[in-house]
Amino acid sequence: MADKELTKEEEAAARIKEEEEQAALPYKWAQAIGDLDITVEVPGNLKGKDLNVDIKKKKLVLGIKGQEPIINGDLPHEIHVDESTWTLTTSPSGTKILELHLDKVNKMQWWEHVITTAPKIDVTKIQPENSKLGDLDGETRGMVEKMMYDQRQKEMGKPTSDEQKKLDMLKKFQDQHPELDFSKAKMN
Repeated sequence: MADKELTKEEEAAARIKEEEEQAALPYKWAQAIGDLDITVEVPGNLKGKDLNVDIKKKKLVLGIKGQEPIINGDLPHEIHVDESTWTLTTSPSGTKILELHLDKVNKMQWWEHVITTAPKIDVTKIQPENSKLGDLDGETRGMVEKMMYDQRQKEMGKPTSDEQKKLDMLKKFQDQHPELDFSKAKMN
């Protein structure tokens, strides 16, 4: 047996270690498949001009001017800079919350960490929330609908959309060339 499965105790210990590592970070973060949100609590007297927020395609710097950055490092994957934003809001406790929204370039990839030097999470344990087809962009929605259609066709023993396209092309060619014998033609 090449891959050793973790025991329940080892898996629980790994989970606790991951939770402790994430809790020790000076920020909280959460992600959906297409974006990532970071929240940082800062003193309540700060204004946007007191902050240093620099969002680049593969790098992030976030902090209070004149102090060591809270986050300063390379992102594990690229983001859309123009679609990424940050806001500063007052919390009920009187502090302020710096909220950063990063729009992922690859909308089909979970991130193990915010910056490459931070502790990683086990992305295989992520339980994505159910999304509706209407939530997807046009291209992704078309791809998912095609996959669902092809899956249903296979289950019924019918041709997938690609196979149907080939059959339609062959039929059209046969109709245009009735003099040819297609009885021994094979489809690959």
